[in-house]
Amino acid sequence: MLDDRGLNRALLARQHLLTRTTDALPDVVAHLVGLQAQNPWSPFLGLWSRVEGFTPAALDALLLDRTLLRIACMRSTVHLVTARDAPVLAALALPVMARELRANTRRRVSADATDLERLVTVAAAYLRAEPRVTTDLGAHLARHWPGAHPQDLSAFARALLPLVQVTPRGLWRRPAPTTWTTLDAWVPDAVAAAGDLRDEDARRRALEPVVLRYLAAYGPASVADVQAWSGLSGLRAVVDGLRERLVTVVAAPLRPGGRVRELLDLPDAPRPDPDVPAPVRLLPDYDDLWLSHAQRTRVIDDAHRTRLQTPNGQMPAAVLVDGRVRATWALGRVSAGTRGARRTTATLTLRALEPLSRAERSDVLAEAERAVLLVADDADAHVVTFAD
Repeated sequence: MLDDRGLNRALLARQHLLTRTTDALPDVVAHLVGLQAQNPWSPFLGLWSRVEGFTPAALDALLLDRTLLRIACMRSTVHLVTARDAPVLAALALPVMARELRANTRRRVSADATDLERLVTVAAAYLRAEPRVTTDLGAHLARHWPGAHPQDLSAFARALLPLVQVTPRGLWRRPAPTTWTTLDAWVPDAVAAAGDLRDEDARRRALEPVVLRYLAAYGPASVADVQAWSGLSGLRAVVDGLRERLVTVVAAPLRPGGRVRELLDLPDAPRPDPDVPAPVRLLPDYDDLWLSHAQRTRVIDDAHRTRLQTPNGQMPAAVLVDGRVRATWALGRVSAGTRGARRTTATLTLRALEPLSRAERSDVLAEAERAVLLVADDADAHVVTFAD
């Protein structure tokens, strides 16, 4: 029977957080089935903590040559994914995003008054011709639907079309407005290779290997976990159809006196000894490690999660100590000096969520001193300190 510590070590092993991997970046991103990237810098630290010798320039190059791209998919949020995976992952998310656009009352009324099929055609033609910023997209659509709010119209297009956030947005230290084009304009060969995914049966067939890949990167897991990660519902039938290819892992109850849990996993997926050491790792504010399970106690105590998580699910940047979220971190900058001779000092401040031993604090400081050289590589000086 696996307890939370055993589940934790299985997850860390699959996430390359027990030992940094030397695999190529596209292979790592594919194995993880993407990294959440609504904050453009998040994947850089996420990959630095997982990949030996990672550099921002290496990720920039893969974004520029379109091997990797940023698109809304799992949980209707922007993820960094491979071009090969993007058509399938986006197609699976589009029905969810289409439903969500009606959750807002004003937009539901506006959507009911808009020919959405025509809107998709108009928006796609406009964005295929040239990448456009959000305001330009809304203004263009408003010329066709003058009675609708431009923001609503651009939101409809983003919910109904697979749209890529194109570079330079998403590159390291290259702030840029969010600019969109269609997925088939950005990576036409990948879209052609994926085939027609508009049919529900085609999406179901495409979903089965995605579920298996989720287990390879995040398992052992329950149906509820798969649904929490993907943002999809009604997946029990899909998972049941895969059971002959899976094994059942018995997990300890979530609470004393509760029922044991039956989780699903791939037969040869790593499930290390629960006592294997887990090194300190700093992770970004959005990391799929703690966003990909319905029950997250394998990586964070419920009390810490309740205290840290905002109503919309946002978590602060966190520190793993012995494999669990036991501290947070934040970066501040101060510039001083005269023009032409100004120097910037970056301070990475750590906040423990519970008492840490002297050895743990030392390990946290050491890893933070390495991480700050990445997250503040443009600063002249670097300081790492505990807030307490």
